[in-house]
Amino acid sequence: MAWLQLKARVAPSYAETLESLLLDEGAQAITFEDAEDRPLYEPDLGTTPLWAETVLTGLYDDLEGIEAMLERVRAGWGAVEPDSPCPEIEYEVLQDKDWSREWMDGFEPLKMGQKLWIVPSWTDAPDPDAVNLMLDPGLAFGTGTHPTTALCLEWLDSLAVEGEMHESEVLDFGCGSGILAIAALKLGAHFAQGVDIDPQALLATRDNAERNGIDEQRLEVALPEHEPQHQYAIVVANILAGPLVELAPTLASRMAPGARFALSGILANQADGLAEAYQQQGLIIDDIATREGWVRVSGHAPG
Repeated sequence: MAWLQLKARVAPSYAETLESLLLDEGAQAITFEDAEDRPLYEPDLGTTPLWAETVLTGLYDDLEGIEAMLERVRAGWGAVEPDSPCPEIEYEVLQDKDWSREWMDGFEPLKMGQKLWIVPSWTDAPDPDAVNLMLDPGLAFGTGTHPTTALCLEWLDSLAVEGEMHESEVLDFGCGSGILAIAALKLGAHFAQGVDIDPQALLATRDNAERNGIDEQRLEVALPEHEPQHQYAIVVANILAGPLVELAPTLASRMAPGARFALSGILANQADGLAEAYQQQGLIIDDIATREGWVRVSGHAPG
């Protein structure tokens, strides 16, 4: 099935007007993007920053009468916004694709550190003798391709190389697809606890654990309100800087004496503030690693 896509650049203050007009013409979906591709990862507290210009896209399953449709949109704009010219609207026909297959074809096996490979469940492992984590992210975030995930996976691999993973208990806070918890278990950890606010993430983690032959007794998952009050030798959290700062007392309380920890999902300019929040909990920062503007803060608990 082919789709008709309409696209226009519009000032944010007029985006709602154009959205309404396109919906009146039967749009199946409307999306908004920053025309300058400047993502806002975490705006300052109390602020609502706006893009200088928005790209608004409408998607239609009816390919007929496009010129008449555009005339109606222009007329509707003139009636609602008589003092502003209607934005120029471009259109094209999109041929339908198997989008899930398109994404899967672009996800290749990834080597993380010395021992670990992340392997899509629909491909063969490049090195059958390596530690291979077979992954299908499903509905949850986490494939190993993002710099923050890769930084955490390489950190876990380094612990295994150093012999610190053997028989350890691990907390993966914000587990997503379960990639970090399962990697730790494949690298030699005895037990892992996955925690996430999204029930879909817990389902994805269970599915990926089963795909990797992880016994239910070795990996448990829970929503934060049901998380066991337990201390772990290894704590990893790949979320965002804001939640990580708020969680500092909670995560510090989950660390056993001498525990190792890694925190990511952090932009480079947020690293010092995050490190300070965890130092205030009595923890020691060992390293701040950076990749493509993202950061992993790692350290250990006293004792």
